[in-house]
Amino acid sequence: MNGPVEADGLVALLRTHVPPERRAQLDGVEDLEALLREQLTVARNAWPTVALATESFLRHLALHLPDTGALAVLRECHAADLYLACACGEGHPAALRAFEQHLLQQVPSRLASMPRTQVDEALQLLRERLLMGSGGEPPRILTYSGRGALLAWVVISTARIVSQLKTRDERQELFDEPPEALVQLLSTGDPEHELLRKDLRELLVDVLRKVLEALPPRERTLLRLHHLHGFTMDRLATMYGESRSGVGRRVVQSRERLLKLLRAELAGRLKPDDAALDSLLGLVNSQLDLSLNRLMG
Repeated sequence: MNGPVEADGLVALLRTHVPPERRAQLDGVEDLEALLREQLTVARNAWPTVALATESFLRHLALHLPDTGALAVLRECHAADLYLACACGEGHPAALRAFEQHLLQQVPSRLASMPRTQVDEALQLLRERLLMGSGGEPPRILTYSGRGALLAWVVISTARIVSQLKTRDERQELFDEPPEALVQLLSTGDPEHELLRKDLRELLVDVLRKVLEALPPRERTLLRLHHLHGFTMDRLATMYGESRSGVGRRVVQSRERLLKLLRAELAGRLKPDDAALDSLLGLVNSQLDLSLNRLMG
């Protein structure tokens, strides 16, 4: 429903998505149709490449109307920002690119008083929190209500994450993965891996945690999104506004760095004559080859 809408069509469509107890607020408002048309026009002019369906936008708008004072909220709504947030929540590639290029890239300058490394790390986590559904829940960006500028909302969200990254323990908690998830980073499906001694599996998990924390934030996020959350190269390319081949190279480079750090850390933890070292390094080396072939295929 992107085309022209008949007279009173927008109000009628909005009413179908507003709970019955709230519809009375919309009755008798003479300029409501014109207001909705203006908001939709403003939103589409702001993001001309984002083709969000009219009904999707109005449904999302209806979700954020309060029990009272709906008309005032509608008049003050940042419609273009709400439109973009809705499209991002639905996973529209053009919306995700616009969000990355026009909002996320502005955040570091708005938080110039904070350490840049922490801001960069927070932005990686923010991408996951806002743009990914989790535990059956929709992406958190859909909670944005349009009552303030989206950029300000994103900046505040990033600053809050930065404050959570002040201590190493808090950083570990934020970036910790369950052991079984961490092991997936090197899972080959080979029964030999499952036969590793329990103490060696625990060592592998401990080393993985350490080397993951040593990676640059963006590299760590790319690996987690691709290997733990199943993001395809196409989806990562959309999220970061890059070509598929470009983001593919970044993932490969990140994995190479991860495995190089992992091999060095394992060699430092185990004795040179320990047979387990050869076993674990062999697993790492074979998995590196398999992964590169898979990623570039």
